[in-house]
Amino acid sequence: MSLSKPSITANPLGQLILTKDNPSTLEHSARTAIAAVVSLLVARLFRLPEAYWASVSTLIVMQSTLGAALPISAQRLAGTALGVVAGGFAAAYFPGNALVFGIAVFLLGILCAGFRVERSAYRYASVAVAIITLVPRLSNAWVIALHRFVEVSIGIAVGLAITAIWPEHRKKGEEGRTA
Repeated sequence: MSLSKPSITANPLGQLILTKDNPSTLEHSARTAIAAVVSLLVARLFRLPEAYWASVSTLIVMQSTLGAALPISAQRLAGTALGVVAGGFAAAYFPGNALVFGIAVFLLGILCAGFRVERSAYRYASVAVAIITLVPRLSNAWVIALHRFVEVSIGIAVGLAITAIWPEHRKKGEEGRTA
């Protein structure tokens, strides 16, 4: 009878968290940190009031190889564009209204389904609506929506640029997998 502790990878929770296929690396960590700071500085250069959103977008992009990052970036950009338009309308005419927020999220889902848009684009559109409509601000709703789109766009552009300029070196057979 063995009294040894079971391996964390044998634990179902451990299997969800730990991976042998695509572990974090020093290189990946460096690329991600540099890209996040660069996007933050670029957004600050443009004096965007919530420049941290550029870094958040970059962090999402940096978790994929370039081949995987391109489609998710296109979906994020398209979803954000839809979301900022819906959020701009909702926040301009019904600021902070929870029912209007819910209706906007629902209508975005119907629109995305009608155009057969990926669910991730719908997810990004819904997040943009939430940020624009539910976070109280003093600025004009359309200015906030425009800032949100520019912040996300900067984050995507920087993330894609760093991924293209400094590709992560992966073991054979790992190409195309996301982190």
